[in-house]
Amino acid sequence: MLSRRAQRGAVLFIALIVLVAMSLAGLALMRGVDTGTLIASNLAFKQSATSAGDEGIEAARGWLLSNGGPTLYSDLPGSAYYSTMQSNVDLIGSDPTRPDFDWTTAASAGSDAAGNQVSYVIQRLCELPGDPASVNCIRATGASSSSTGTKGAVSYGGYAISVPTGAFYRITVRVLGPRNTVSFVQATVY
Repeated sequence: MLSRRAQRGAVLFIALIVLVAMSLAGLALMRGVDTGTLIASNLAFKQSATSAGDEGIEAARGWLLSNGGPTLYSDLPGSAYYSTMQSNVDLIGSDPTRPDFDWTTAASAGSDAAGNQVSYVIQRLCELPGDPASVNCIRATGASSSSTGTKGAVSYGGYAISVPTGAFYRITVRVLGPRNTVSFVQATVY
């Protein structure tokens, strides 16, 4: 049997080691929770910025609807409208072989309640400025007006759907949000 004197303090020493280990585990758990919260809030900011991109698409679409016809045959840089594809310009800054687009020249669609600043640029998907009927453009073309035919015993006649020929437009929206969030949204409209 050991004397009482030899056993003094051994339990205290073990208890201190267990206490330190539990404290470290608690700190690690708190850091993990904090990291999860930061990730969730960053995702929320990114989703908010992407949602704000819809405002830019609608603002650009409204601009296109109010400025039609020959107005769109040439560049209007003050309105952030370009009558060509500008395939040599990098809109999002991810291609080191092409120069980045200068977003300070983009049209502003304002900012939303979350603090997202929305700006957009419109590019007509044509190789050259001018009338889309006379320059090479990516365009929608309708069915031929002379299409007739029968299917079985029913005669469909000459009721082809006719769609006017026009160019497509690419709208690119950049959203700058809180915490340095940057989001890009792109839409092609006719």
